[in-house]
Amino acid sequence: MPTNDTRKALLQIHFCVLLWGVTAILGKLITLPALPLVWWRMLLVVAMLALLPRVWRGLSGLNPRLVLGYAGIGALVALHWLTFYGAVKLANASVAATCIALAPVFTAIIEPWIARRPFQLRELALGVIVLPGVALVVGGVPDGMRLGVAVGAVSALLVAIFGSFNKRMVGHADPLTVTALELGAGTLTLTLLAPAMPLLLPALASDLWVLPNLHDGLLLLALSGLCTLLPFALALVALKHLSAYTVQLVTNLEPVYAILLAMLFLGEQHELTPQFYLGVAIILGGVFLHPLLNRLRPQAAAGPVA
Repeated sequence: MPTNDTRKALLQIHFCVLLWGVTAILGKLITLPALPLVWWRMLLVVAMLALLPRVWRGLSGLNPRLVLGYAGIGALVALHWLTFYGAVKLANASVAATCIALAPVFTAIIEPWIARRPFQLRELALGVIVLPGVALVVGGVPDGMRLGVAVGAVSALLVAIFGSFNKRMVGHADPLTVTALELGAGTLTLTLLAPAMPLLLPALASDLWVLPNLHDGLLLLALSGLCTLLPFALALVALKHLSAYTVQLVTNLEPVYAILLAMLFLGEQHELTPQFYLGVAIILGGVFLHPLLNRLRPQAAAGPVA
Protein backbone atom coordinates (compact mmCIF):
# COMPACT_ATOMS: atom_id res chain seq x y z
CA MET A 1 0.00 0.00 0.00
CA PRO A 2 1.51 3.38 -0.99
CA THR A 3 2.61 5.65 1.83
CA ASN A 4 1.79 9.35 2.09
CA ASP A 5 5.30 10.16 0.87
CA THR A 6 4.86 7.89 -2.16
CA ARG A 7 1.49 9.40 -3.05
CA LYS A 8 2.91 12.91 -2.70
CA ALA A 9 5.92 12.00 -4.84
CA LEU A 10 3.62 10.50 -7.50
CA LEU A 11 1.61 13.72 -7.66
CA GLN A 12 4.84 15.72 -7.87
CA ILE A 13 6.21 13.70 -10.78
CA HIS A 14 2.87 13.97 -12.63
CA PHE A 15 2.97 17.74 -12.10
CA CYS A 16 6.56 17.81 -13.43
CA VAL A 17 5.56 15.90 -16.55
CA LEU A 18 2.59 18.22 -17.06
CA LEU A 19 4.95 21.22 -16.88
CA TRP A 20 7.28 19.56 -19.37
CA GLY A 21 4.29 19.07 -21.64
CA VAL A 22 3.59 22.80 -21.43
CA THR A 23 7.00 23.59 -22.94
CA ALA A 24 5.77 22.67 -26.43
CA ILE A 25 2.75 24.96 -26.02
CA LEU A 26 4.93 27.86 -24.87
CA GLY A 27 7.27 27.20 -27.78
CA LYS A 28 4.37 27.71 -30.15
CA LEU A 29 3.10 30.83 -28.35
CA ILE A 30 6.53 32.51 -28.23
CA THR A 31 6.98 34.39 -31.51
CA LEU A 32 10.78 34.13 -31.56
CA PRO A 33 12.33 31.66 -34.04
CA ALA A 34 13.67 28.43 -32.57
CA LEU A 35 17.32 29.51 -32.39
CA PRO A 36 16.95 32.66 -30.22
CA LEU A 37 14.13 30.97 -28.26
CA VAL A 38 16.41 28.14 -27.14
CA TRP A 39 19.37 30.48 -26.58
CA TRP A 40 17.34 32.71 -24.26
CA ARG A 41 15.84 29.72 -22.43
CA MET A 42 19.26 28.24 -21.70
CA LEU A 43 20.78 31.59 -20.78
CA LEU A 44 17.97 32.40 -18.34
CA VAL A 45 18.21 29.02 -16.62
CA VAL A 46 22.00 29.37 -16.28
CA ALA A 47 21.54 32.90 -14.85
CA MET A 48 19.08 31.57 -12.26
CA LEU A 49 21.39 28.72 -11.28
CA ALA A 50 24.35 31.10 -11.05
CA LEU A 51 22.63 32.71 -8.04
CA LEU A 52 23.03 29.49 -6.03
CA PRO A 53 26.30 29.11 -4.03
CA ARG A 54 25.80 25.32 -4.19
CA VAL A 55 26.36 25.43 -7.96
CA TRP A 56 29.65 27.31 -7.65
CA ARG A 57 30.88 24.96 -4.93
CA GLY A 58 30.07 22.02 -7.17
CA LEU A 59 31.89 23.53 -10.14
CA SER A 60 35.03 24.14 -8.11
CA GLY A 61 35.18 20.45 -7.21
CA LEU A 62 34.95 19.08 -10.76
CA ASN A 63 38.04 17.80 -12.57
CA PRO A 64 38.69 18.94 -16.17
CA ARG A 65 37.70 15.58 -17.66
CA LEU A 66 34.23 15.75 -16.09
CA VAL A 67 33.85 19.39 -17.12
CA LEU A 68 34.56 18.47 -20.75
CA GLY A 69 32.24 15.47 -20.58
CA TYR A 70 29.30 17.46 -19.24
CA ALA A 71 30.02 20.31 -21.64
CA GLY A 72 29.81 17.87 -24.56
CA ILE A 73 26.48 16.59 -23.29
CA GLY A 74 25.33 20.21 -22.97
CA ALA A 75 26.09 20.78 -26.66
CA LEU A 76 23.84 17.80 -27.49
CA VAL A 77 21.10 19.17 -25.22
CA ALA A 78 21.26 22.51 -27.06
CA LEU A 79 20.88 20.76 -30.42
CA HIS A 80 18.00 18.68 -29.04
CA TRP A 81 16.11 21.77 -27.84
CA LEU A 82 16.87 23.56 -31.10
CA THR A 83 15.44 20.75 -33.20
CA PHE A 84 12.49 20.24 -30.82
CA TYR A 85 11.39 23.87 -31.03
CA GLY A 86 12.27 23.82 -34.70
CA ALA A 87 9.71 21.02 -35.09
CA VAL A 88 7.19 23.10 -33.14
CA LYS A 89 7.72 26.05 -35.50
CA LEU A 90 7.88 23.98 -38.71
CA ALA A 91 4.84 21.87 -37.79
CA ASN A 92 3.06 22.29 -34.45
CA ALA A 93 3.27 21.31 -30.77
CA SER A 94 1.42 18.00 -31.28
CA VAL A 95 3.79 16.85 -34.01
CA ALA A 96 6.88 17.81 -31.98
CA ALA A 97 5.57 16.02 -28.87
CA THR A 98 4.75 12.90 -30.89
CA CYS A 99 8.25 12.82 -32.35
CA ILE A 100 9.76 13.01 -28.86
CA ALA A 101 7.78 9.87 -28.00
CA LEU A 102 10.20 8.09 -30.36
CA ALA A 103 13.09 8.73 -27.94
CA PRO A 104 12.67 5.42 -26.03
CA VAL A 105 12.88 3.56 -29.34
CA PHE A 106 16.18 5.24 -30.22
CA THR A 107 17.40 4.75 -26.64
CA ALA A 108 16.76 1.00 -26.84
CA ILE A 109 19.13 0.86 -29.81
CA ILE A 110 21.73 3.45 -28.79
CA GLU A 111 22.09 2.98 -25.02
CA PRO A 112 23.61 -0.54 -25.18
CA TRP A 113 26.36 0.81 -27.46
CA ILE A 114 27.11 3.80 -25.21
CA ALA A 115 26.71 1.86 -21.94
CA ARG A 116 28.68 -1.08 -23.39
CA ARG A 117 26.05 -3.69 -22.60
CA PRO A 118 24.53 -6.37 -24.87
CA PHE A 119 21.56 -5.50 -27.06
CA GLN A 120 18.25 -6.88 -25.86
CA LEU A 121 15.96 -8.42 -28.47
CA ARG A 122 12.90 -7.27 -26.50
CA GLU A 123 14.08 -3.66 -26.73
CA LEU A 124 14.89 -3.89 -30.43
CA ALA A 125 11.37 -5.24 -31.01
CA LEU A 126 10.08 -1.91 -29.69
CA GLY A 127 11.36 -0.21 -32.84
CA VAL A 128 9.45 -2.63 -35.03
CA ILE A 129 6.25 -2.16 -33.02
CA VAL A 130 6.13 1.61 -33.51
CA LEU A 131 7.02 1.66 -37.24
CA PRO A 132 3.35 1.47 -38.39
CA GLY A 133 2.58 4.37 -36.05
CA VAL A 134 5.39 6.44 -37.54
CA ALA A 135 4.08 5.77 -41.05
CA LEU A 136 0.56 6.83 -40.00
CA VAL A 137 1.87 10.00 -38.32
CA VAL A 138 3.83 11.02 -41.42
CA GLY A 139 0.84 10.32 -43.65
CA GLY A 140 -1.52 12.12 -41.28
CA VAL A 141 0.13 15.56 -41.35
CA PRO A 142 -0.18 18.15 -44.14
CA ASP A 143 2.66 18.23 -46.67
CA GLY A 144 3.87 21.54 -45.24
CA MET A 145 4.55 19.86 -41.86
CA ARG A 146 6.62 16.92 -43.14
CA LEU A 147 9.90 18.78 -42.56
CA GLY A 148 8.79 19.39 -38.97
CA VAL A 149 8.32 15.62 -38.52
CA ALA A 150 11.85 14.96 -39.80
CA VAL A 151 13.37 17.62 -37.54
CA GLY A 152 11.37 16.26 -34.59
CA ALA A 153 12.71 12.76 -35.22
CA VAL A 154 16.27 14.15 -35.12
CA SER A 155 15.37 15.78 -31.79
CA ALA A 156 14.25 12.41 -30.40
CA LEU A 157 17.50 10.82 -31.60
CA LEU A 158 19.47 13.51 -29.76
CA VAL A 159 17.45 12.79 -26.59
CA ALA A 160 18.53 9.16 -26.79
CA ILE A 161 22.19 10.10 -27.28
CA PHE A 162 22.57 12.71 -24.54
CA GLY A 163 20.31 10.75 -22.19
CA SER A 164 22.48 7.67 -22.55
CA PHE A 165 25.65 9.68 -21.89
CA ASN A 166 24.02 11.37 -18.91
CA LYS A 167 23.10 7.97 -17.52
CA ARG A 168 26.68 6.81 -17.95
CA MET A 169 27.97 9.83 -16.00
CA VAL A 170 25.25 9.98 -13.35
CA GLY A 171 26.42 10.35 -9.76
CA HIS A 172 29.74 12.08 -10.54
CA ALA A 173 28.57 15.59 -9.58
CA ASP A 174 25.75 17.58 -7.97
CA PRO A 175 22.67 17.59 -10.29
CA LEU A 176 22.20 21.37 -10.16
CA THR A 177 25.89 21.89 -10.93
CA VAL A 178 25.64 19.51 -13.87
CA THR A 179 22.56 21.32 -15.17
CA ALA A 180 24.28 24.70 -14.97
CA LEU A 181 27.40 23.37 -16.70
CA GLU A 182 25.48 21.58 -19.46
CA LEU A 183 23.17 24.49 -20.22
CA GLY A 184 26.05 26.96 -20.05
CA ALA A 185 27.94 24.87 -22.59
CA GLY A 186 24.75 24.63 -24.65
CA THR A 187 24.37 28.40 -24.70
CA LEU A 188 27.96 28.76 -25.88
CA THR A 189 27.40 26.06 -28.52
CA LEU A 190 24.44 27.91 -30.04
CA THR A 191 26.37 31.19 -29.95
CA LEU A 192 29.21 29.65 -31.94
CA LEU A 193 26.92 27.75 -34.34
CA ALA A 194 24.60 30.66 -35.14
CA PRO A 195 26.74 32.14 -37.98
CA ALA A 196 27.00 28.72 -39.66
CA MET A 197 23.32 27.81 -39.31
CA PRO A 198 22.37 28.84 -42.89
CA LEU A 199 24.79 26.13 -44.10
CA LEU A 200 24.27 23.49 -41.39
CA LEU A 201 20.51 23.74 -40.74
CA PRO A 202 19.02 26.29 -43.13
CA ALA A 203 15.45 25.50 -42.05
CA LEU A 204 16.29 26.64 -38.49
CA ALA A 205 18.63 29.53 -39.35
CA SER A 206 17.75 32.97 -37.97
CA ASP A 207 19.29 35.92 -36.17
CA LEU A 208 20.49 34.97 -32.69
CA TRP A 209 20.66 38.45 -31.17
CA VAL A 210 16.93 39.09 -30.97
CA LEU A 211 15.66 40.98 -27.93
CA PRO A 212 12.30 39.50 -26.86
CA ASN A 213 9.31 41.81 -26.56
CA LEU A 214 7.30 41.91 -23.32
CA HIS A 215 5.00 39.07 -24.43
CA ASP A 216 7.87 36.76 -25.38
CA GLY A 217 9.95 37.82 -22.38
CA LEU A 218 7.23 36.80 -19.90
CA LEU A 219 6.70 33.49 -21.66
CA LEU A 220 10.46 32.84 -21.71
CA LEU A 221 10.62 33.45 -17.96
CA ALA A 222 7.76 30.96 -17.49
CA LEU A 223 9.53 28.47 -19.78
CA SER A 224 12.82 28.83 -17.92
CA GLY A 225 11.60 29.03 -14.34
CA LEU A 226 8.23 27.27 -14.14
CA CYS A 227 8.80 24.64 -16.84
CA THR A 228 12.53 23.95 -16.40
CA LEU A 229 13.90 24.68 -12.92
CA LEU A 230 10.73 24.05 -10.90
CA PRO A 231 10.02 20.56 -12.29
CA PHE A 232 13.72 19.74 -12.05
CA ALA A 233 13.71 20.53 -8.32
CA LEU A 234 10.43 18.70 -7.72
CA ALA A 235 11.62 15.65 -9.65
CA LEU A 236 14.76 15.41 -7.50
CA VAL A 237 12.57 15.19 -4.40
CA ALA A 238 10.07 12.76 -5.95
CA LEU A 239 12.79 10.37 -7.14
CA LYS A 240 13.63 9.56 -3.53
CA HIS A 241 10.25 7.84 -3.02
CA LEU A 242 9.49 6.27 -6.43
CA SER A 243 10.87 3.36 -8.39
CA ALA A 244 12.61 3.83 -11.74
CA TYR A 245 9.75 1.93 -13.40
CA THR A 246 7.10 4.29 -11.99
CA VAL A 247 9.05 7.41 -12.94
CA GLN A 248 9.64 6.20 -16.49
CA LEU A 249 5.98 5.23 -16.92
CA VAL A 250 4.78 8.67 -15.75
CA THR A 251 7.43 10.47 -17.83
CA ASN A 252 6.11 8.71 -20.92
CA LEU A 253 2.88 10.68 -20.42
CA GLU A 254 4.62 13.90 -21.50
CA PRO A 255 3.54 13.70 -25.17
CA VAL A 256 0.02 12.80 -24.05
CA TYR A 257 -0.19 15.92 -21.89
CA ALA A 258 1.37 18.05 -24.65
CA ILE A 259 -1.08 16.84 -27.31
CA LEU A 260 -4.11 17.32 -25.04
CA LEU A 261 -2.93 20.82 -24.10
CA ALA A 262 -2.34 21.62 -27.78
CA MET A 263 -5.93 20.61 -28.53
CA LEU A 264 -7.25 22.67 -25.64
CA PHE A 265 -5.26 25.88 -26.09
CA LEU A 266 -4.14 25.82 -29.73
CA GLY A 267 -6.92 23.88 -31.45
CA GLU A 268 -4.37 21.76 -33.29
CA GLN A 269 -6.81 18.88 -33.80
CA HIS A 270 -8.21 20.90 -36.71
CA GLU A 271 -4.80 20.84 -38.44
CA LEU A 272 -4.31 17.08 -38.22
CA THR A 273 -6.18 14.00 -39.43
CA PRO A 274 -7.57 10.97 -37.54
CA GLN A 275 -4.78 8.99 -39.22
CA PHE A 276 -2.24 11.10 -37.30
CA TYR A 277 -3.88 10.38 -33.95
CA LEU A 278 -4.10 6.63 -34.74
CA GLY A 279 -0.36 6.71 -35.40
CA VAL A 280 0.17 8.56 -32.11
CA ALA A 281 -1.78 5.85 -30.28
CA ILE A 282 0.40 3.10 -31.78
CA ILE A 283 3.63 4.95 -30.93
CA LEU A 284 2.52 5.64 -27.36
CA GLY A 285 1.45 2.01 -26.98
CA GLY A 286 4.97 0.94 -27.89
CA VAL A 287 6.49 3.59 -25.65
CA PHE A 288 4.53 2.37 -22.63
CA LEU A 289 5.80 -1.16 -23.29
CA HIS A 290 9.38 0.11 -22.92
CA PRO A 291 9.45 0.44 -19.10
CA LEU A 292 7.60 -2.90 -18.83
CA LEU A 293 10.33 -4.57 -20.88
CA ASN A 294 12.97 -2.96 -18.69
CA ARG A 295 11.19 -4.22 -15.59
CA LEU A 296 11.15 -7.76 -16.95
CA ARG A 297 14.84 -7.60 -17.81
CA PRO A 298 16.89 -9.02 -14.88
CA GLN A 299 19.77 -6.54 -15.34
CA ALA A 300 17.52 -3.49 -15.75
CA ALA A 301 19.15 -0.14 -15.10
CA ALA A 302 18.65 1.35 -11.66
CA GLY A 303 17.37 4.74 -12.67
CA PRO A 304 15.64 6.71 -15.37
CA VAL A 305 17.21 9.04 -17.89
CA ALA A 306 16.03 12.59 -17.28
